Amino acid sequence: MTLESTSPAATHAPSYRWIQLVMGIVCMAMIANLQYGWTLFVNPIADKHGWSKAAIQVAFTIFILTETWLVPIEGWAVDKFGPRPVVLFGGLLCGLGWVLNSYADTLTLLYIGAAVSGIGAGAVYGTCVGSALKWFPDRRGLAAGLTAAGFGAGSAATIIPISIMIKNSGYESTFLYFGIGQGLVVMLLAAFMVRPPANIAKTVARKTKVQQVKVDFTPSQIVRQPVFWVMYIMFVLVAAGGLMATAQMGPIAKDFKIDGVTFNVMGMILPALTFALAIDRVLNGLTRPFFGWVSDQIGREKTMFIAFAMESVGIIALYYFGRDPIMFVILTGVVFFAWGEIYSLFPATCADTFGGKNAAGNAGLLYTAKGTASIFVPISSVIAAASGSWESVFFVGCGMNAVAALMAWYVLKPMRKKFMDNVDATSVSAVPLTARPSGLTA
Repeated sequence: MTLESTSPAATHAPSYRWIQLVMGIVCMAMIANLQYGWTLFVNPIADKHGWSKAAIQVAFTIFILTETWLVPIEGWAVDKFGPRPVVLFGGLLCGLGWVLNSYADTLTLLYIGAAVSGIGAGAVYGTCVGSALKWFPDRRGLAAGLTAAGFGAGSAATIIPISIMIKNSGYESTFLYFGIGQGLVVMLLAAFMVRPPANIAKTVARKTKVQQVKVDFTPSQIVRQPVFWVMYIMFVLVAAGGLMATAQMGPIAKDFKIDGVTFNVMGMILPALTFALAIDRVLNGLTRPFFGWVSDQIGREKTMFIAFAMESVGIIALYYFGRDPIMFVILTGVVFFAWGEIYSLFPATCADTFGGKNAAGNAGLLYTAKGTASIFVPISSVIAAASGSWESVFFVGCGMNAVAALMAWYVLKPMRKKFMDNVDATSVSAVPLTARPSGLTA
């Protein structure tokens, strides 16, 4: 017996799935600040308590680890019980995490708050992306991209209010009131979220331009497939560079001596960092449905090669030209635009390769690569402090993306095609999953 065993969607028009998608996007926007607004809090926390930035950034790493490495469990819960209870639980923890941050007067309490909010964010993130993959088997790249865009661009509208509130009321009040508000919105929307009907794939079936298997693999099966680990390594390589930029943007701007530079934007005087972050959030959101849609048209690996190569160039260009305030704004935009698409490309590729029935759990397992990549965030602070500059950090990030771009074309593309052709050739789609041996090999 499972919750939501009979989906109300079965009695609704086909457009009902778009309503579910929109609710998922809004939920993602509500949890976006937990990650993308973090950089605004680092310096104020350090100034008040005298803690080192490296120690404070451990909280960010804890958040990413708990947000990502528990998603397979949360994804399993979504596959079994439906999205409603998981999102409700996640919204509660997201709000509680920031409330704890507002009272944190020790690093220990700050770390606990990061862990709580990370678990909550992972529950919401994994559910919304997994549901999008299930509701839209015909447009996985676009649906996953639109959902992930809520997370990537969700903080764009609030990054300026948060910055202003930190300045006027302190970071503690900002944590408290934004945490409560964001958590309540997520919990309200959770009440209306349901799983798609079992026949959704047949209902919206159409000719796609990307290869998809008709077999549903479980998480325990996909970990035995070499192609999964190739995707995992690539995910780690690209995510690491982007996470370092996300978490360290404030300190980098300060070291580049542009944090005090201001821009006049339609009558508003904005610091260069705040202006850059607002633009970055928009571009980081737009890139996800854009490249997701592109991948639906030209293929996943070709899209990965283009995006990852662009990210590699953007990172190294930011180091050499980012000390100019205008170039800093432009190039951080390039970096975020070429990075955010991993959160649409990899889930769509995973579902294409291993099936849609267990898409939430499988995509959640792959998403743990983001947690692995987060280990590089505090390391980047240590490297920068030891060397006296960000040069090594930028070169490492550039190299990681270059390697991932080459792997997409020369390793993942032929390996995944061979795996999927093998699935089709052996006609395993006609064999019940429970009757099959313990997974295929490429």
